[in-house]
Amino acid sequence: MPDQLNLELRQLRDATASLATGHLTALRQRSELSQRQLRQEVVNASTEAGIYGLTGVQDGSPVANSLALAVVRDTLAGHNVIDLPGIFAPSPGLLAGVGEPLASSHLGPLLAGNKQGAFGFTEPGDATQPTRATRTTGGDLVINGQKSYVTGGADADFINTLVEVDGIGPAMVVVDTSLPGVEIARRFESIDGSHHAAVTYSDVRVPQSHIVGEAGKGMKRAIEQVGGVRMAIAAASVGLARYSVGFVDEYLQNQNSKARPVSEHRRYLYGRLRISVYGARSTLYRTARVADSGDNAVNEIMAAKVIATETVGEVVDSAIQIVGGQALVVGHPLESIYRRVRSLRVAEGVSDVLAVNMARGRLDLGVGRL
Repeated sequence: MPDQLNLELRQLRDATASLATGHLTALRQRSELSQRQLRQEVVNASTEAGIYGLTGVQDGSPVANSLALAVVRDTLAGHNVIDLPGIFAPSPGLLAGVGEPLASSHLGPLLAGNKQGAFGFTEPGDATQPTRATRTTGGDLVINGQKSYVTGGADADFINTLVEVDGIGPAMVVVDTSLPGVEIARRFESIDGSHHAAVTYSDVRVPQSHIVGEAGKGMKRAIEQVGGVRMAIAAASVGLARYSVGFVDEYLQNQNSKARPVSEHRRYLYGRLRISVYGARSTLYRTARVADSGDNAVNEIMAAKVIATETVGEVVDSAIQIVGGQALVVGHPLESIYRRVRSLRVAEGVSDVLAVNMARGRLDLGVGRL
């Protein structure tokens, strides 16, 4: 539970809160800053607070575990600053632990901020077969196929692409967007303001050394990466839900008076919000502890992601209902959050699909603890 943190985690939480209130909240208001200037100011403040490097890797291991990152993200989102650029250093993601030549050609530049990666996993709904690769006599891969939603693909220098390699199985392959045959078929902006792309591969020749990890186990590596992102989404969702409830709390306190007390209906809605956030936050912290224990936490992470994203959507919607029309004005905190969180129920696994996956695991495979 959030109230059962050890001294080190409480200090981390407090340092994160100080970063949010002492620097990030003010930086959000500085409209005169360009995006580049804003990012650099955030990087400087986050580095000084000891937060910036927590998403990195040291001596092959993550700097911070799941619980520490949940604490930080929950705290930042609880102050509605989680979306500011530059709070965290680039993380290795799917490239964690790669050897040469990828360590020098892609991982190093990624961590230094000189290259931007993307994640190509989702196939078009009407795709007749997955993105495939054949092997040449020299061992190179020739890739054909398409990815309909490449996360961060609009501005990427390379795409970590899940490919079905003939005779081997699924593999994660680093594909540079500058290679012949790689085409950005469509760039688009999501409702939350993030930029992505649809990509096609036509006889794209990639060296075998660009396979990440063990060929044939690409799906496992992809799922492990998705698990970390799902935890990040869950933590941000919980924090944003807490921020929204706090906003409603202050609003109702200001509205309440003996002459005109808050209506019973609004009290009911407010009470339900607090109950929902309590459940989602408890789930998040328990899941982080399960993940850090070394146990298989796939089901717990899926459940946490679904519960947290569904909760924040319902909380913000009800918060707007309580506050009224002013919360719909562009620029209002609740209006901004409402747009941002809608995409979270789809990102890294649609809620309905994750529920089906959990049911399939239990009913068809006899696995899973939930």
